[in-house]
Amino acid sequence: MKRILVTGASGFIGSFIVEEALRRGFETWAAVRKSSSRKYLTDGRIRFIELNLDDPDDLKDKLSGRDFSYVVHAAGATKCLHADDFFRINTVGTRNLAAAVTATCPNLERFVFISSLSVCGPVREKQPYNDITAADTPRPDTAYGRSKLEAERALDAMPGLKFSVLRPTGVYGPREKDYFMMAKSIKRHVDFAAGLRPQDLTFIYVKDLVQAVFLAAEHGRDGARYLLSDGNVYSSRTFSDLIQAELGVKGLLRIKAPLWLLRAITAGGDCLGRLTGRLTALNNDKYKIMKQRNWRCDITPAVDELGYEPQYDLCRGVRETMAWYKQNKWL
Repeated sequence: MKRILVTGASGFIGSFIVEEALRRGFETWAAVRKSSSRKYLTDGRIRFIELNLDDPDDLKDKLSGRDFSYVVHAAGATKCLHADDFFRINTVGTRNLAAAVTATCPNLERFVFISSLSVCGPVREKQPYNDITAADTPRPDTAYGRSKLEAERALDAMPGLKFSVLRPTGVYGPREKDYFMMAKSIKRHVDFAAGLRPQDLTFIYVKDLVQAVFLAAEHGRDGARYLLSDGNVYSSRTFSDLIQAELGVKGLLRIKAPLWLLRAITAGGDCLGRLTGRLTALNNDKYKIMKQRNWRCDITPAVDELGYEPQYDLCRGVRETMAWYKQNKWL
C-alpha cells in the first residue's frame, strides 16, 4: 500500500485531498497543527501527524522512517497581517518540508506543491487578453504571490527532489470561506464588483483540483508548472449571476466601484489591521488581486501531460457549492 502525506489537511483543499487519498486506498497521513480543527477529518483510517514547518529538526524527526511515496504540500497562508509571515510560512516552510522529505523519504515518487496562479502576476493585461502560460516570466505584485514564487524556486534548488507544481486559479467549492462571503452578500441582495474595465475570470472547482493533484503525483514532469482552471473564461458577472439563480434571490443591488475607491477602502483596511492586530478581508493584497483584469490561463500542458479533464464548469460547481452551503446551514 502506498503511503501519502497531505499537509494543510484540515483546510479547505487539504481535506478534499485526504478524502480522495482514502478513496484510492492509500495509507493516508494528515499533517495538522495542535490547534487545527478536525471537523472534516473524521474517517477512522486517517493517520495524524503534527508537523511544525518552522522547525527543520522536528520535521526530520517526525518524518523519519515514514518513507512516503507521495507528499502533497497544500499547507500555506493566504492571508497575513504582516508580509514577512507569508514568506515564513509559504517560502521557508516549504523549503524546510522539502529538505526533510528529501532526507527521510528515499523512495519518494513525487512531491506535489500547490502554488497559485497569483505567482504569475498581472501579465498579458492589454486587451484583447491572451492566456497566461507557464512560460511567462512571473511578475507577482502581492506578498502572497511573491512568497509562493519563492517557494517554487526553493524547490528548484533542492537537489534530487522529484516535484511538480500546480498553479490553480481561484478555487471554490464546499467548505470554502472567501467565495462564501460573496454568496452571503448576494443573499442579502448586494453584489459588489471592482473596476470599470472588462475582466476575464477563471475558476476551478475543488474536486477538479484534487483530480489534478493525483494526476501530477502519478504522471507529473519533474520541475513542471501546471496552470489549472476549468478550461473556460467567464465575465465578471457570471459567478454572481449563477449564485443569485441558485439562491433564488430576487432583486440585486449591483455596486461596481472604481479602482481608486477600492484602493482607498483597502488602504483603510490595512491601517485598521495594523491598529487592531486583526486581519481584514479588504487589504492591500486583496486590492491587487481585484485590480488584475486578466486571469485567463493555458491548461494545455496539464491536459496533454497529465490527462487532466475538468468535470465541473462554473454552472455545475456553483450549483453543488450552494447546495452544500444550504445543507450545512451556512446560508
